[in-house]
Amino acid sequence: KKCPFILCASSGGARMQEGILSLMQMPRTTVMLQSLREERLPYIVVLTNPTTGGVTASYAMLGDIHIAEPKALIGFAGPRVIGNTINESLPEGFQKSEYLLEHGMVDMVVHRKDLKSTISKIINILINEST
Repeated sequence: KKCPFILCASSGGARMQEGILSLMQMPRTTVMLQSLREERLPYIVVLTNPTTGGVTASYAMLGDIHIAEPKALIGFAGPRVIGNTINESLPEGFQKSEYLLEHGMVDMVVHRKDLKSTISKIINILINEST
């Protein structure tokens, strides 16, 4: 049976200390997403707190629909690292789900208790449109 793929992302980043195997899996996961596209199956990503590091640079931000939990920290590097790198202060709420919603980086912010019904509605819409 062909089904949508739903990913719940939560990561502080894959570190070399955790082993090269964790880093090697990210490209493989990205390749797997191509097969979903070829099958025209929806890929829905739920971004939890935190979703940072290479996960955001690879498969977590490649979804068809991005749902973030309220106040979730989402980004490649943390705000402190970015602020120190560019030597500037960052906007209020930078890298929080609500900020990303305002700037078009996520499609919606949904509380965890409402995820099941929200995802069900999205799948029904996407499946009905593709038939």
